Amino acid sequence: MASIQELERIASQVRRDIIRQTHYAASGHPGGSLGCTDLLVALYFDVLKHDPSFNMSGKEEDMFFLSNGHISPVWYSVLARSGYFPVEELNTFRQIDSRLQGHPATHEGLPGIRVASGSLGQGLSIAIGAALAKKLNKDDSTIYCLCGDGELQEGQIWEAVLFANHHKVDNLIAIVDWNGQQIDGPNDDVITLGDLPAKWDAFGWTVLHMNGNDMREVIDVLAKAKAATGSGQPVVILMKTEMGYGVDFMQGTHKWHGKAPNAEQTEQALAQLEETLGDFPERQ
Repeated sequence: MASIQELERIASQVRRDIIRQTHYAASGHPGGSLGCTDLLVALYFDVLKHDPSFNMSGKEEDMFFLSNGHISPVWYSVLARSGYFPVEELNTFRQIDSRLQGHPATHEGLPGIRVASGSLGQGLSIAIGAALAKKLNKDDSTIYCLCGDGELQEGQIWEAVLFANHHKVDNLIAIVDWNGQQIDGPNDDVITLGDLPAKWDAFGWTVLHMNGNDMREVIDVLAKAKAATGSGQPVVILMKTEMGYGVDFMQGTHKWHGKAPNAEQTEQALAQLEETLGDFPERQ
């Protein structure tokens, strides 16, 4: 197991990767990526039972599905830093013929990616299918799925939530990035989500809460979620994060949902984030 301090050091480097990927590409989604960094680092460096040599079937492994696929920069960084593909490949983000597309895709064969994502509302349904397959195969591994809170405005999400409870999909842990922001503004200005804990509880899920920008709490609550599996109910973690976390001028606003930093902003951001594992090389 990695220590909290080790995980925080990795998270700092991952945040640097996010800033540099989106800057070099002059496009991408840094805000949500920065907010979800602690979660993905905790999963891939401490929690998940996984193998970077990568078996697409995921047999006897925990499996992670990213439903809000636009935050691909954080996933690519974590996959590379945990050994799925060379760290140097991060400098190809969103380039022509790159395996690191803006939304994760499978046709280029990028290790770690089991399904194309980014069409919001679909990931939870896919994760439920994977969880049911685990049950049929007598595989006691766990399925994890990250969704955005703005994504909960999609009707398919709630069909999946209802289905998972009815079919007792209790080897599934859904995580909602509850940052209150989406591309067009605060959630409450677009379509208010109301009382999220009450909604998930009413649909028959075990509901947990987590500060997603506190590494120690992330590790503790993920352990509680794992302990709650196998009880006949699916589990959801409502994860409070701050969009843009770690870079002061990006925090707490929707304006960095899908906006890349320019050279000056990149320099300002990197000055706030410690280089701990070595930056990937700049693209030539």
